[in-house]
Amino acid sequence: MRLEYFQLIDRILCMDAEKRTIKVEAQVPSQSTIFEGHFPGHPLMPGVLLIETMAQSSGWLLIALLNFERMPFLAAVKEAKMRDFVTPGEVLTVDVDVVHEGSGFAITEAKISAGGKLKCNATLTFRHTPFPNAEMRGHMEVVAERIGFHKQA
Repeated sequence: MRLEYFQLIDRILCMDAEKRTIKVEAQVPSQSTIFEGHFPGHPLMPGVLLIETMAQSSGWLLIALLNFERMPFLAAVKEAKMRDFVTPGEVLTVDVDVVHEGSGFAITEAKISAGGKLKCNATLTFRHTPFPNAEMRGHMEVVAERIGFHKQA
């Protein structure tokens, strides 16, 4: 994870466009300024960042399904449940399934586990549009290369 750049996915482990699934990995940093206030003496990964990790994982799957021609943007979070604490240094596995796609929107079911234990899950809705500009698409291409997107897609 590169929290300072809001890049929460380290690598794509596997992706299946036919089954509309993705599995990614992300390691929570051992040290980060976010842990200084969340919480002193008991550092925890903020729930909002766990939701964003699920959203980014979902986004990469949707980009693959949309042939890297459209950009998904998080539109709604439903049924988000924080089931256990996530602490610095943990390796997270994120599993995502697309449950609906159509009319410029997509819905995913996502969950995060660590050490075989479910940490959180949510239903996420995305709106997808053409990339707003060449700079954003270029940035996404660079990130895609770093996390192994092209090897999996």
